[in-house]
Amino acid sequence: MYRLNAHRFAWIVPGVVLAGMLSAPPLAAQAPASKAQTKARAKTQAPADVNRRTDSQAPADNTKVNTRDRADNAVTADQQKENPTDRDLTQKIRRSIMNDKGLSTYAHNVKIVSQGGQVTLKGPVRSDQEKHSVEAKAIEVAGAGHVVNELSVAPEKAK
Repeated sequence: MYRLNAHRFAWIVPGVVLAGMLSAPPLAAQAPASKAQTKARAKTQAPADVNRRTDSQAPADNTKVNTRDRADNAVTADQQKENPTDRDLTQKIRRSIMNDKGLSTYAHNVKIVSQGGQVTLKGPVRSDQEKHSVEAKAIEVAGAGHVVNELSVAPEKAK
């Protein structure tokens, strides 16, 4: 049987790696690619984004919503208070909404922002019925007069 001499093996492996490193030119010695080479390479390479939008899909446009949320007095999700009372209030409202399996995904994902016991609901829902249902759940938890409903009804998507 063959016996492996650990002492000799230790010298062979670094020598092979070292020989490979010496045969490759250093990165600094390589000539930079010309514009023509870069363009040719870009044409032959596969596109990086395989999830690219096709021409049949309409682009997402929420510019109006973003403009509305830039107003100085607009309540946004980053203004959610971290005190235990407001977090608990938001959590109870969210749990109540999520437990209603009859609501759409849109309704399940509305923004709930609590500040000093005052709750603001924002985002799209699928119908007026859902809008009132989500508001009723928030009022049930926070109390009448403590809920601001800024929900909007999103139109159905055409298939």
